[in-house]
Amino acid sequence: MTGAPHISASILNADFGRLADEVRRATAGGVDSIHLDVMDGHFVDNLTMGPVVVEAVRPASQLPFHSHLMIDKPLAYAERFADAGSDLIVFHVEADDDTAAVIDAIERSGKRPGIALNPETRADAVVPFLDRVDLLLVMTVHPGWGGQAFIADVLPKMRMLRDEIEGRGLEVEIGVDGGVNLETIGDAHAAGGVVMVVGSALYGSEGDLEPTVAALRAAAAKE
Repeated sequence: MTGAPHISASILNADFGRLADEVRRATAGGVDSIHLDVMDGHFVDNLTMGPVVVEAVRPASQLPFHSHLMIDKPLAYAERFADAGSDLIVFHVEADDDTAAVIDAIERSGKRPGIALNPETRADAVVPFLDRVDLLLVMTVHPGWGGQAFIADVLPKMRMLRDEIEGRGLEVEIGVDGGVNLETIGDAHAAGGVVMVVGSALYGSEGDLEPTVAALRAAAAKE
């Protein structure tokens, strides 16, 4: 059974000139966590933030920080992002490093591990690791840029993974990242998504974000 929607604010779509204020604005608006998109220019064709940025904005909120490592070599950086203030560290099953070794490194750092998979990646790539992670992040866009359209073709894979998790009695939350907005969040939630990563649909609003967050929760609940 899918749990109540958790709204995670993706600051990739925030104003980078006032990033700490944007974290505070999302926190005041009632989101459940802060999602930090880390890109290395190799795994994806974009560069964003490193541990120093996580550390810089960490004092702006007491909410959990989810660092999403879209990088080739997560093993080399897991401890650095943990030390910077990440609470949950997500890496991609498609990355170069051994998946089990990355999970080990995140656990040694005292943080929660998460694993992500791209739209074209088969579900069975992550199935062997579901009992070792707290979050399974299903990409509903091709990673690298904000503002992309939701890929609905991923939903059957998400349902399959939800059934696998429930069938094994695992306590793994499914996250949905990419194109999540008022029109798509309901389908994502119905397919098993709980942690909804919202970027442009959140930060496209001016001022108080509380009405936007409330509208997203309400739209997710409509199945």
